[in-house]
Amino acid sequence: MEINVALLKQICEIPGAPGFEKRVRDLVIELVTPLADEVSIDNLGSVIAIKRGTRNPEGKRVMVAAHLDEIGFIITHIDEQGFLRFHTLGGFDPKTLTAQRVIVHGKKDMVGVMGSKPIHVMSVEERAKLPKTTDFFIDMGMSKEEVEKYISIGDPVTRDRELIEMGDCVNCKSIDNRVAVFILIETLKLLDKPAYDVYATFTVQEEVGIRGANVAAHSINPDFGIALDTTIAFDVPGAAAHEKITELGKGTAIKIMDAMTICDYRMVEFMKQTAAKEAISWQPEILTAGGTDTAGVQRMGKQGAIAGAISIPTRHLHQVIEMAHKKDIADSIALLKACLEQMDGYNWTH
Repeated sequence: MEINVALLKQICEIPGAPGFEKRVRDLVIELVTPLADEVSIDNLGSVIAIKRGTRNPEGKRVMVAAHLDEIGFIITHIDEQGFLRFHTLGGFDPKTLTAQRVIVHGKKDMVGVMGSKPIHVMSVEERAKLPKTTDFFIDMGMSKEEVEKYISIGDPVTRDRELIEMGDCVNCKSIDNRVAVFILIETLKLLDKPAYDVYATFTVQEEVGIRGANVAAHSINPDFGIALDTTIAFDVPGAAAHEKITELGKGTAIKIMDAMTICDYRMVEFMKQTAAKEAISWQPEILTAGGTDTAGVQRMGKQGAIAGAISIPTRHLHQVIEMAHKKDIADSIALLKACLEQMDGYNWTH
């Protein structure tokens, strides 16, 4: 199965920091409206596209969650020389900020660069220390007066990097989690006869605490839940076998647990059986740190949901060089589609 790289590129490159998802949300609404029976936006900003089930006398609901937001920054101060200070929106490894371009979304989009103290003027002690996010500032190349014509405190900032193809992989900023947004849209295109009502939910503010998924799950009150998100592929030099979590090119990943969720054993087994039946490559995922929308989908409905997750193996997470394998992306689409079409054939009471 070939994937639509041009569409993935469009989805990855469009900005959408936590709390500022409007541009990517507008694109998603445009793409999913022809594919769904009903589309709405909740008060927090998540998009809910409903596709009605074809064998659903009991009105069961499946919530599938893919978060729209990407890690980013928010402007907190403009100094007398026009340099910008910022606060992070989402989790960052500070060393990944070095020598990066960013886009400040003020009255217009403007490119800035992450600046820090040059190594040439660092003391021996400073050189030995790990960087902190507070060591960095954004340089717009303009005076304070020019900066303030376009930029205000509270403006969001995203990272600047386009999607490219590298061998059998795609590489870009924000593969986390735009690849999952892409997978959910592509699944909706292929989904002919879902068993139960599918609530395809494109959530907001996942990177700052799973906020959109919590609110949406409370509203939808799903019987079943499937989250879509990236996971660590630490299949690189120096990694021990037990540290890899997943590997690129070995298929989609079926989540067993992460730091916030122990997936329902029934959903895990259903996904495994469906993958085997459809000859879809998969690998198990146990992530002992970090969490995803799976937690909100599982716990925030009124009765809770039988929930799990399909994860996309990704190298270099939370950097601007995130990398995913095209085969793993295709396998994720295939598994999600098969699960949504076959959910009524599984014994969920055992």
